[in-house]
Amino acid sequence: MMFTLFKTPIALLKLEGFAVFLMALTIYWQHSFGGWPLFWSTILVPDLAILGYLVNAQFGAKVYNITHSTLLPSTLALVAMGTESTMSLALALIWFVHIGFDRMLGYGLKYPEGFKVTHLGTI
Repeated sequence: MMFTLFKTPIALLKLEGFAVFLMALTIYWQHSFGGWPLFWSTILVPDLAILGYLVNAQFGAKVYNITHSTLLPSTLALVAMGTESTMSLALALIWFVHIGFDRMLGYGLKYPEGFKVTHLGTI
């Protein structure tokens, strides 16, 4: 039944990721912010944080979590709305799409034990 989708908190968090992904992508599409070249050229930028793991797992987890939390894109979106910067709002939406997609697939925030240990379970 429908309630089996909500059987575990992890399933609910993945569904929430899908909702964030779909909402941000729809808003981006409806407003044609920056066009699709901007979208495709920046969608993977947050994943550059993986390079933090070249230092060590603890540093890598911190850098990854900072770039994969919704705090920074939320702040960027608020600043964009306050300054009426469509480019900043477009980038914030793309960032939300990235985070939502990751969560939907089960890539959560990282623990310092290693890249595969996340708040959504072990990858």
